[in-house]
Amino acid sequence: MASLAGLLKAAGHTVTGSDENVYPPMSHELEALGIPYQSGFASANLEPHPDIVIVGNAISRGNVELESVLNRKLRYTSAAAVIQDEFIRGRHSLAVAGTHGKTSTSSLLAWVLEVAGLNPAFLIGGVAENFGRSFRLTDSKYFVIEADEYDTAYFDKGPKMWHYLPDTAIVANIEFDHADIYRDAIAYNFAFSRFINLIPGNGTLVAGWDSPIVRELSAKSLAPVESFGYSGGDASATDGAHPMWHAEKVRFGPDGTKFTVLHNGKEWGAVESPLAGAFSVRNILSVIAAAESVGAEPDRVRDGLRTYKSVKRRMEVRGEAGGVTVIDDFAHHPTAIRETISAARQKYAGRRLVAVYEPRSYTAQLREFEGAYQAAFAEADEIVLAGLFHPERYADSALDPAALVERWKKAGKRAHYIPAVPDIVAELTETLGAGDVVLVMSNGGFGGLHEKLLSALEAPPGKS
Repeated sequence: MASLAGLLKAAGHTVTGSDENVYPPMSHELEALGIPYQSGFASANLEPHPDIVIVGNAISRGNVELESVLNRKLRYTSAAAVIQDEFIRGRHSLAVAGTHGKTSTSSLLAWVLEVAGLNPAFLIGGVAENFGRSFRLTDSKYFVIEADEYDTAYFDKGPKMWHYLPDTAIVANIEFDHADIYRDAIAYNFAFSRFINLIPGNGTLVAGWDSPIVRELSAKSLAPVESFGYSGGDASATDGAHPMWHAEKVRFGPDGTKFTVLHNGKEWGAVESPLAGAFSVRNILSVIAAAESVGAEPDRVRDGLRTYKSVKRRMEVRGEAGGVTVIDDFAHHPTAIRETISAARQKYAGRRLVAVYEPRSYTAQLREFEGAYQAAFAEADEIVLAGLFHPERYADSALDPAALVERWKKAGKRAHYIPAVPDIVAELTETLGAGDVVLVMSNGGFGGLHEKLLSALEAPPGKS
């Protein structure tokens, strides 16, 4: 919402806002933008009389400010509807969808198009380090949007991505998530099926062929399909079984990844990227296909891939202390965790890797993912599992962290269940040594664990 507020101000609107709690980095971003805000909800926040109120998807009936909007019959709408009407309609929408990798891929796409000279506007779910922000408004006809499948608002339970008028749509992968919104995988998959059905005939669907559900849904697309996958088999085959774009001669190292890209069996070019992991290779392939679909020159595309700096909270090095590297990542689904740990293992080969995880999202705290979690951490040398976030909300369906840790131990893993952040810091401070890598994963703030751990590691013995 802070990024949307910035876009609206850039478009010339006067913007104010309120939230239950406004804290860094959002508070700093709003202050830098000169956008006034209130911490806490109140009817008085609606004075002077606004022309329209944008209701976030976390707001529900009973909220005092929303009730005032309804009682006074003020005009209101959703964030996704405003994005459609104010910024996307009339432009070429490049919408990045899928269960995993949306923020990384959309920020990479925005940068590649920038280097290609297309000057894109964009709105993504994280701070793109090349731009130093999560949004930008330009006079370009291209708009890059992270197309989220979460619901739109209390009065519009459809996913936000349905609003984004996709011309070029990346659907990288589909795997059941957001169990608090979707009753089952069928409902979840339908959200993407309808999104694909919104792409016009003169648009392009960039489809992740390593995802069986994406392959299945892509068969119904009336828009041309550009498929991509990590490896290609017989990529010149015409039966659609193999991806049109794929990678060969992939080499991972401490400085990133190098590989050769093939399109329909012919070499497109060699790629160098500072990114790590098989998932990054797939993200890069999807961006190449999307950029090609809007006419970006291949040499410029390669320049953009080489100079991309990533996005905050995606394999972000938060600091080093006592010879220990502390990394922050947003991963919270078992598949994303597995891919992130694998990428860290590739980038920091030969170093001890300690994975610290907070199950925080609704889906992350469900018991049904216990088996997937056990496999997801396989490449970590040591695992620290924190306590659940508001476990009282889950009744009998909650993950049992202690039981999961015991399963890891029986499989020969060093694993710990440590519910509280101060105790995690104390344990790690005692056991970490120079050369170790700590990968902290959560879709929340994790109680400031990163800073607290770095401070403790920097403190003299007995002073932490």
